[in-house]
Amino acid sequence: MASFTLLSSFSSAKKNTLISSFSSSSSLYRTSLALKRTRPPNSVINCEINEPVNEKPTVPIINDVILPTFLQAKCLENAVNRDNTKLNPKLKLFSGTANPSLSEEIAWNMGHELEKITIKRFADGEIYIQLQESVRGCDVFLIQPTCPPANENLMELLVMIDACRRASAKNITAVIPYFGYARADRKTQNRQSIAAKLVGNVITEAGADRVIACDLHSGQSMGYFDIPVDHLQCQPVITDYLASKKISSNDLVVVSPDVGGVARARAFAKKLDAPLAIVDKRRQEHNLAEVMNLIGDVKGKVAVMVDDMIDTAGTICKGAELLHEEGAREIYACCTHGVFSPPAIELLSSGLFEEVITTNTIPVMDRHYFPQLTVLSVANLLGETIWRVHGDRSVSSIFQ
Repeated sequence: MASFTLLSSFSSAKKNTLISSFSSSSSLYRTSLALKRTRPPNSVINCEINEPVNEKPTVPIINDVILPTFLQAKCLENAVNRDNTKLNPKLKLFSGTANPSLSEEIAWNMGHELEKITIKRFADGEIYIQLQESVRGCDVFLIQPTCPPANENLMELLVMIDACRRASAKNITAVIPYFGYARADRKTQNRQSIAAKLVGNVITEAGADRVIACDLHSGQSMGYFDIPVDHLQCQPVITDYLASKKISSNDLVVVSPDVGGVARARAFAKKLDAPLAIVDKRRQEHNLAEVMNLIGDVKGKVAVMVDDMIDTAGTICKGAELLHEEGAREIYACCTHGVFSPPAIELLSSGLFEEVITTNTIPVMDRHYFPQLTVLSVANLLGETIWRVHGDRSVSSIFQ
């Protein structure tokens, strides 16, 4: 029987190792850590899994960058009052095994602790979960992205929800930084399933009262849940970082790698005060894309390609090749979810991009690291959202 027991400790010594977004030198939406530091020191993770389901992640967060004052001010204005937050016993945070480093970072930024939970896997692959803390009458938040292996992590989330429901938790919120099956949100051919709706039903029936998710593949996926969904846009995390590079808006152009991402790219361009270009492509089959033409002007400009996720990287790399042919000076690839299925790493590190920017909604493994990769943290954004949900405050005001 394999087991995973997760504990966390919080001490003042940790404050010296991480720059919180609520200090005067950082933004609400990002946290700076030393290279490969995935959790505050002195925290304890006991892993007794003989053959881990997931590899040990490494998240090389960007080095310290002092953001412009105008980017900090609004973030600090919107921050929730956290007086006596450590004295709130009704808030419980639990982490699954999909991305424990992000869970610990969220808890650290909230000034809270991850509760003890035991997760075991039997020889036949069945999952056993036992909460080591009482959650009766509590507001419980379960942090578990359904990243690869998607089915394994989804089932683990469902069992965690069921355990909390049977332990008489008052409210159960599934915090899903990356929602798997989100791309299966409609029927494009006959006799296809709409798996996003199915997964939404299963999470609801398991006992979840609310879902917090980051950058769903399409906004309509929120309607697949019969419970409230807080849909977080991670756009500010990336735009704040790009703004710190001080690239002139006259030299910048935001590019959508396909027609389906135009709305996302338009919002991105508006935030950066930059023009918009669109790559028109035709997908011949799943995970293969053929670029047709470019709508817009990129000659001599710094092109920022924006997408919600990068899976095999076929679409975004084909688009980058076209941008180079059209005379783009530099190309940045930006996404919220770095899935990085083969051959993504080979394509992204081939020299097409000046930098590939993603977030830690999905843990970045050692085998996925390459020199152009920059990983930004969404821990503060998620932590702020959890506090607002717990305190019945507005979530949308974070982005205003």
